[in-house]
Amino acid sequence: MHPLKFAQTRFLALIFLLWLGVFLLTRSLLLFSHLHEAQLGLGSTLTLYAGGLVYDLVFLLYAVAPMALYLLLCPARFWRSRWHQRVLNLVLTLSIFIMLFTAVAEWLFWDEFSVRFNFIAVDYLVYSDEVLNNILESYPVYPLLGVLALTAIAMTLALRGAMRSMAAAPVLAWRQRGTLVMGWALLFGLSLAVVGQGFPRSSGGNAYQHELAANGPYQFFAAFRNNELDYEQFYPVLPLQQVASQLRDEVREPNAHFVESDPLSIRRQIDNPGQPRRLNVILVTVESLSAKYLGSEGDTRGLSPELDALRKQSLYFRNLYATGTRTTRGLEAITLSIPPTPGRSIVKRVGRESGFASLGQQFSAQGYDSVFMYGGRGYFDNMNAFFAGNGYRIVDQASVPDDEVTFTNAWGMSDEDLYQQTLKVADADFAKGSPFFLQLMTTSNHRPYSYPEGRIDIPSGSGREGAVKYTDYAIGQFLRAARQKPWFANTLFVFVADHTAGSAGKEDLPVSNYHIPLFIYAPGVVQPAEVSTLASQIDIAPTLLGLLNMDYTSTFFGRNVLREDSAPGRALIGNYQHLGLFDGDNLAILSPRQLMRRHDDALGHSREMTAAQNDPLVARSIAYYEGASYDFGHALLGWHAEAQPKTRVSQR
Repeated sequence: MHPLKFAQTRFLALIFLLWLGVFLLTRSLLLFSHLHEAQLGLGSTLTLYAGGLVYDLVFLLYAVAPMALYLLLCPARFWRSRWHQRVLNLVLTLSIFIMLFTAVAEWLFWDEFSVRFNFIAVDYLVYSDEVLNNILESYPVYPLLGVLALTAIAMTLALRGAMRSMAAAPVLAWRQRGTLVMGWALLFGLSLAVVGQGFPRSSGGNAYQHELAANGPYQFFAAFRNNELDYEQFYPVLPLQQVASQLRDEVREPNAHFVESDPLSIRRQIDNPGQPRRLNVILVTVESLSAKYLGSEGDTRGLSPELDALRKQSLYFRNLYATGTRTTRGLEAITLSIPPTPGRSIVKRVGRESGFASLGQQFSAQGYDSVFMYGGRGYFDNMNAFFAGNGYRIVDQASVPDDEVTFTNAWGMSDEDLYQQTLKVADADFAKGSPFFLQLMTTSNHRPYSYPEGRIDIPSGSGREGAVKYTDYAIGQFLRAARQKPWFANTLFVFVADHTAGSAGKEDLPVSNYHIPLFIYAPGVVQPAEVSTLASQIDIAPTLLGLLNMDYTSTFFGRNVLREDSAPGRALIGNYQHLGLFDGDNLAILSPRQLMRRHDDALGHSREMTAAQNDPLVARSIAYYEGASYDFGHALLGWHAEAQPKTRVSQR
């Protein structure tokens, strides 16, 4: 039988071809917008479209299956009824609308992240309130939906001839329907066995090419299944004895000794020299503050006058790299000092996010009031549960009286409002005689890039440049207000980014796109200087506690980079799939399917090659990531209050 002779198969073929056309158009538009980065020749272009077609067809096998089953089981008399033809026309219109909506959503998502749908898109669906408000404030959503609806109706009207032809075609006999269902089931099973989220995305080479070949809706649903990846199942491993030895060599310091017999445990007693200093600490994690935006790092747009001035008065770390591409990764690294384990961050692993030996727990053990302060509502990304379960009390938008909030957008209070709350909490702790550790997370430097009018010379909501300049302005205002406080002279101010504004590139882990600034500012306490040592966000906690001369029991994977006898620096960077270790020159990358690569001259020409476990840089990388996953999975990173040293703290 000729499959397109029959009514049901004609309708399904029409839906298939429309979807494939939309996918082809979307892929082509994304490709033409990134021709330079994709670096395609004729052969790689054909490979991209061939791989994309496989992804597209597999997605359609899944997506159209319910409709196909209905059409194949629908009684013949229904096909000839007028009401059924109207239903099919409505289904066609809705299908076209969904196709067009998906294409536009993919374009906007790519514009923000330069990748197809992934974990971020899944998270956006889970936290729909913030995300919906953000989208409504960032784009003309309702006019856009209206245009898409009108386009879908117009396309349906244009296809009236094809629909009439379909209605007049003969209907499949029951035996023919059974044959098609069996064929569909066979293809469905084959696709499950052959095509996964890692095909062909984890195969090395140009990351833009892999993303362009992928299918956005397919990746979206695959992300539901793969929000955590078992390290030993998907990534290269070494014998645990070798991991234990290598990992302890990585975290070993002259002033530390290991305190547990398990060779995979990195729990150790840190004895920092000198008299402990009872200094308050305000640690500000700034949304999306890439180092490239700073004038002192070469930007010529004048977006950061306050931070450029602050750099001259601070201990500035000019060779620091974020561990990941999301806020929760930055918070995880700063708070727990742990490399980015594959899948979603520990912050978001509901039910497994609490009980760790966090930075907040270390301060609380020394008598500090440890507070996590967030400009938005902390249920987003599970932040409140994470911080409350790891030694902090919470102050977020939900706990701030409405009359104390002067400006909000989809993500929460403006940075100015958050800093006002910070001053309020610091004043209250000072009045009680309690030292404080306040860990902030800002929101203003995020789409829709809106902020109070009249603060800077760039209108609110006009783009990233304005948000960066407002972020800088608010930091300056905050420090000016803090200098008037009686606790200012006894306080360390730490400013660091959670991640950069954009981490995508032609490589899976473009090192330069993870570069972030770190300032430690305390006039009269910390001498201004430039720290050139290569460092990671996981080094912030041990470096900060070392600066305060605190003794403590550590499960941190980071090191105090200010020690003169510190080992050479390294940076741990990753995204939800790929895990990397950068040694200042070269980068090792671990990927699903036990793939190992290295990029020599990672900040320059970045020559990619395959590698093996016996490569020293790869072995170091495996030790960090396999060790971190093992320690997390075997509860070796927990907070043991009874094991903490009884440190007597005094004024500086």
